[in-house]
This record gives sequence, structure tokens and C-alpha cells, in this order.
Amino acid sequence: MTTLLETRYRTVLRLLPAYYRRDREEEMVEVYLWDLDRETQDQSRPTLGEVASVAALAVRSRLAATGAPRPYVLLGSAVRNFALFAVLLQAAAAVVDRVLTLTWSSTHGPRDWDMFVSGFTGRGVLHGVVEAATWTLPLLWTVAFFALLHDRRRLARASVLLAALPTLWPFIGPMVSELTPSDPWFATSTALLAWLPALALCAAYHRDAPAAELPLGSPGLAFAACSVVMGASLVVLPAMADAAWAPATSFVVGALGWLLLRRHRTDRSAACAALALAALGLLLLVVRVAALYPWLGVPLPAVYLGGALGQTAALALLTVVLAVVARRDLAAR
Repeated sequence: MTTLLETRYRTVLRLLPAYYRRDREEEMVEVYLWDLDRETQDQSRPTLGEVASVAALAVRSRLAATGAPRPYVLLGSAVRNFALFAVLLQAAAAVVDRVLTLTWSSTHGPRDWDMFVSGFTGRGVLHGVVEAATWTLPLLWTVAFFALLHDRRRLARASVLLAALPTLWPFIGPMVSELTPSDPWFATSTALLAWLPALALCAAYHRDAPAAELPLGSPGLAFAACSVVMGASLVVLPAMADAAWAPATSFVVGALGWLLLRRHRTDRSAACAALALAALGLLLLVVRVAALYPWLGVPLPAVYLGGALGQTAALALLTVVLAVVARRDLAAR
């Protein structure tokens, strides 16, 4: 006769994918009930730690690496590549933005430098602390990128979670200070661009996952190339410098380069890379549209409006192409 506790355990185990339950459910239930008598079983329930452990196992088994059905292996590979590419993009964007800001502020006279410093000191302690955190924490994207590629997974997880924290301030700030609420669509899209890769990294690079590996080039070369493209896009076209311009430009250039080079490669070491790039492209497209939308009714320089609309179209077209390539790759595997 099934006890109430056994029923509860089986309910919790339904978090696991069907293939895993078929192989391990009976064994797991037996272990959970091993040293409990029937009277105790009718008065007990799974502990919070046991539920959390099953939930973590459910994530690992769905974002699998080997030994799982094909859809779960492909999903795990795609999520890991998405996290890696997105963290690279965030890392380069954080470094380039701060280097150019410091360069501009320190080379254009005392007035510009005073304006930069006043952002940390001119609005009270709370705003100073928040500004310092907003300035420094995103640099941890770079730490996360190199830590992940050197298989330092705990460091990478901690770094991405800390690096993503500043994107929550536009939601929290108006509730605890006099901060003017920002555009909700843009704030939400930038938060998604930070938190989706951060959570994907934490979930997909579990203990059973393979080490991270870039499809092309070394980590240093990839980071340098991404940074150079972003920096050049801002220096050559400073009128285009909104929050979405440089990351989207770097993505377009990098994705086009990957599509061209993959035609001359016979290996498919970066499984599901096209699917990961398509997902990242869609996310960047959302950020691009959210950054542009509030300005559509405002008189703007033709170069900005034309460039932003052109970049939006390029992102949309490239995302569709990557989705088609991903579908072909998945069908061939």
C-alpha cells in the first residue's frame, strides 16, 4: 500500500524528465523511504533540501551533456553556447564603455572630468554607492568569461550574478529614492539581456557539463576582436552611441563572420552554435527596438534614425538566417 509520504515524493520527482524517471524513480523512492517506518511516513513530507535537490537534478537532466535523449543533449548544448556568447558580448561592452568614458572625460578638459566625478559624489551617499556599483560590477562579465573558459565555474557563476545586479536598479531605484523611472520596455529588455545569460550559465554549466569552448579562436583573441569592433563602432560613428548600438554591431559582425567561416570547416565542434546565436540575436533585436521606440516621435538626426533602423533590419534578417541554419544543423545531427 502506498503511503502518503511516498505519494509526495513521487509528486516531487515529477519535476524530472520522463526518461530519467523511467530509469531512476523507483531507486530514488526506495532511498528516500529506506529508514522510515510506515507510521512516520504518513505524517511526514519531503524536506525543502530534498525538493531543492530534485529541482537542481531536473535542470541538469534537461540541460544534459551525454547519456540523455537527443533533444535534451541538443538543448543543453544550445543553452551553454548562448550563455558563452552572451557573456562575451557583455564583457566586451562593459570594458569598452568604461575605457571610452574615462578617455573622453580625462582628455576633454576639467569640465568633462568634473561631470564624470559628480556622478559619484554629487547626489548623496546612496546614489554614490549605486553609481560606483553600476560602474564596477559589470566589469565582472569579463571575469566570468575568462573564468568560464578556464573551467572555474563557481567563479563564473558568482561573477555573472553580481555583474547583472545593476540592471535591477531602474526598477528598485524609484521605490527607494527620487530616481526618475526609466522607460519600462528598455529597462526590462536590458535586464533580460543580463539575467537570461547569467541564469543560463548557472543552469547549463553544471557539474556534468563539458568545459566551455569557443567555436573559433582563443578567449583572448575573441574578447579583443569583440572589443575592437565595439570601440570602432562608437569612435567612427559617435552619433549612434546609444546602449544598443555597439553590442548589436559586434554581434552582426561576429555572426556574419561565423556564418562565412563555418562553410570552410568540416567539423561541428560547436554543437547548436547557430541556435544559440539566433536566440542571442533575437534578444538583441528586442533591446534594439526598445532603445529606438521612445525616440520615434522625436526629431532626430537622419544618421541616427537611419542607422538604428538599418541595424534593426540587419539584426532581424540575421536572426532569421541563423534560425534557418540552426534548423538544418539540428536536422543533420
